[in-house]
Amino acid sequence: MDFWSRLIAHTPLSSGNSRKDYAKDPARRLHRFEKEYSQLLQAWRTSSNLATDEEAAEYIEIRLQELTNILSDESRRPLPHPCIAFASTKQLYIPVAKIATSSFSEWIIKEAVLFFATLIESEEEAFVENNSFSASLTNLLVRITGANSIRLGADTEARVVELVFNITTKIRLNPEILPAWFKTQSPVTQQTAKEIRDHEKFTGRTKKQDFPLFYLLVDYIHHDGKVGDFARTGLLYIIEAASSSVALEQWIVESDLSTLMATGLGALYSQLSRKLVIDHMANDLPPILAFSDYEHPKANYEIISSTSFEFQSHLDTFLSHLLFWQDVLNHCKSVEVKSTLLEHFQVIFLQQLLYPSLLQSSDIDGGSSVAVLTYLRRILESVDHPDMINLILHYLLALPDIVSSVPSDSLDVVSAARKRKSMDLATMMASKGESAEDPLLFNLVDLILACLRSQSQQTILVTLQLISVILKRHHRYAVITLLYTERVPGESAFRTIGAHHQEIEYIMSLAGTVGGQDNFDDIYQGVLKDTLSRLENHPCSIKLVTPKTSPNNHKLPAIPDCLPGAPRDVRSHTLRPDDPLLNIVLDRLQTFFTNPVETNLSLTEAIFDLAVCGYMHLEGWFLRHPNSYVFEDDDEGPPLPEPPLDPESAEYTEYQQMQSLKACCRRPKWNQASLPRLLTVLGTLCDQVATYRETIPRFDDLLQQRREAFQTADAGSQAPARPKNSILQPAPTISSPAIERAANEDKRNSSRERLTGLEGFAQRILSELGTPSRSGSPRGRKDTIRASSDRSTPVIPPYETPIRTPAQGGLGGGTRSYSPSSNSSAISSTWADAKATDPVANQAKAFQAIDQSILARRVGIPVTGEEQKQPLSVEPIPFNLEKPLPSLEASADDETATKANIEAIGSETDTVLVGDGQFESVLAMEDDGPTTPVEEKLVSVSHVLTNVMILQSFLFELASLVQVRAGLFEEVRFTDSHDLVK
Repeated sequence: MDFWSRLIAHTPLSSGNSRKDYAKDPARRLHRFEKEYSQLLQAWRTSSNLATDEEAAEYIEIRLQELTNILSDESRRPLPHPCIAFASTKQLYIPVAKIATSSFSEWIIKEAVLFFATLIESEEEAFVENNSFSASLTNLLVRITGANSIRLGADTEARVVELVFNITTKIRLNPEILPAWFKTQSPVTQQTAKEIRDHEKFTGRTKKQDFPLFYLLVDYIHHDGKVGDFARTGLLYIIEAASSSVALEQWIVESDLSTLMATGLGALYSQLSRKLVIDHMANDLPPILAFSDYEHPKANYEIISSTSFEFQSHLDTFLSHLLFWQDVLNHCKSVEVKSTLLEHFQVIFLQQLLYPSLLQSSDIDGGSSVAVLTYLRRILESVDHPDMINLILHYLLALPDIVSSVPSDSLDVVSAARKRKSMDLATMMASKGESAEDPLLFNLVDLILACLRSQSQQTILVTLQLISVILKRHHRYAVITLLYTERVPGESAFRTIGAHHQEIEYIMSLAGTVGGQDNFDDIYQGVLKDTLSRLENHPCSIKLVTPKTSPNNHKLPAIPDCLPGAPRDVRSHTLRPDDPLLNIVLDRLQTFFTNPVETNLSLTEAIFDLAVCGYMHLEGWFLRHPNSYVFEDDDEGPPLPEPPLDPESAEYTEYQQMQSLKACCRRPKWNQASLPRLLTVLGTLCDQVATYRETIPRFDDLLQQRREAFQTADAGSQAPARPKNSILQPAPTISSPAIERAANEDKRNSSRERLTGLEGFAQRILSELGTPSRSGSPRGRKDTIRASSDRSTPVIPPYETPIRTPAQGGLGGGTRSYSPSSNSSAISSTWADAKATDPVANQAKAFQAIDQSILARRVGIPVTGEEQKQPLSVEPIPFNLEKPLPSLEASADDETATKANIEAIGSETDTVLVGDGQFESVLAMEDDGPTTPVEEKLVSVSHVLTNVMILQSFLFELASLVQVRAGLFEEVRFTDSHDLVK
């Protein structure tokens, strides 16, 4: 026999694949499985203590791993599966569970959990329906997660919770499995019941042995990552299964699920900071704030900044648990379970935590009002379940309780259990001596009105944001509480088409006083689209904009509120002119140019939200009421034909229709005194812009520069714009090129005489409309009409786009600091830079220095109209405007001319400070200059320019609002059978 024959005889070719042969052959696979199991039992029995015998523990771990691998491999192979059948017949899971519970070894526990998971995933032998299997697994999970067990690692915990989640998934798909895992104990005797303390009955300690997996999931619902996700989802599946089991429904009602969830939510709320300031990242300041007098608020160990990572983490955790509450209510199909949860939510969270924090808040102790109002706003933004919203606002707004019978789909035994639970809750609260304050004495409306009158700008800001959320998302609660409204009787209160055109033109003329050179056709089209989207998405407008395709679907289903006392659907109404909220908001609007930019953004947003609802009529508080229309008497319509028409004829009916149409097309006399206060305040603000233009040098040029800076920032930003009330998140940073328009002074001066973009836009759209003049005549204004864009258009950049403009010096940072220095040092520094550059660059730098000195001036609110008897309260101008500026043209001796120009400009300014290659003016008060009252608030010209752009954008929004509402909600009358002549 040769070498190869001997090799083949002694070493078969199949020996290298012996393991695969064992796996393929069911008999050999079963033999190997039994061998591994025997070795496992032998090692366990011979070891006295696995906790101290590391060698035996490692050996058992390997044997468990081999058993799991064999089962996992067999489940993927075709039948038969003898190893899985052997595990079911011999009940291998019982000794495996005992080994894991007594080992106190995380590695053995981990392998045992994988062993049970493999048996469940095999979906054979009905393991999940087997009582012995469920008892062994339940005992294992309870022992390894109990208080006396070892501390499990994150990976092992995840495997444990995932295993329980897989069981709940199978219960959800097949409710018949539930009895194997949920077993109600035999009823306790009367003597035993007396020995159980009331507190233990309330907390559900006597119920844990009925459904241990339920409580295991409850213990992990507050965890982060996939552990918390598995636990919360598994708990939702169990609650959903309660609808098919009366016993489980009663058990959940009597358990401490609602107590644990409510107290857990309260604990997360208590972790939030009591005092808060709203801030932005110093290196990511939005451009609209960078070009203003924004100053970072002060934070310390007690007052937390909204940009703090710790605060953001706590807030996200609290909101995620609040959303879990909402998910539980969405999955719960039992009215009794849902009512129990909501009752505990109100008593434990609303009455004991949220409302007391609102009641005890103050704006003078460092930001507690800012904190609680911000938390409430985020709660109302995050939650959309009607029952939770109704419970929160019904309690905080002190709405009257309406006792009504709530239909229940459960049996009487479940209702009785819920009543007992309610009594236990009341007894527990009474025993603790915790009596909730009564919102009837001081409710959320009182707090909002008080905070709007606050002296703290941060308190005003968060209050306006809270108002916007309530108006946009929960308007039907605001109609009967926050706002003073009245019913609108019929269509007679609608404005006529003539008055509609007149009022749109008036608002456009107000926007035109600001000026601009952009393409306002495209800008206004974008504003119209944004306004249409906001109107259509308002919750109250769904019934108005939903197409009626058949006579049977004209009535939409009512909002599914289970709790009594929910407000009814909103009906046609209007805002009373004496509404306190409206008047306080308009008071804040009067100081628009000295308000912080964030306050103005929230202020304009709140005013816009007041008019978004489709059932809110604008006549009376926003636009003129038809009862105040006064018409000319010289136009009586076309004369009747001769001979007179028969009143019963079709010609006479047509003549009456023409008369009615012409009557609605007439324009009422424009009486400035009859305008609502909102339009009057807006007119005053535009008059103040005109005063600024007259008193601030180069106002139009600086305003155009600011507009182009925002457009550049917006063009460079790829991130979508965030809502104006999202002020808690940081924003990315981009850079913007310098705005150097000073070198083209002649071109800029000539641009004032050219036809601007808004002039052509207004001539095309408003050619047939007479422009209402704020001086009294609706056709008297012939000024140049200019306008800017909406905040959602490229004119105002999104919040995500901070900009640092080199030409603006310190205006691009988060704070501004003007340090005085000597004239000589500034001029010498400027002269040193000038020697190294050409005359054109010198000229541009000189104009930049002048612009910076103007932007740094401090101005107040100007006095307009007949009351303008005193000059505008400003800090003195840094150069003499009565003297012409020195010529900046280059001469034969460029160096001499440049030096003379710089010195001439420097002699007119107080100080020019050079820092980081940029010019920044620093002003000083002159001895004989005007004095500024101490109580008057002064802001920089740069701050005023930013607010002017916000005002112009707001005017465009209002014009688009009036125009879109007229077509979407059919608010304009084209014909009228009544005599409209007053």
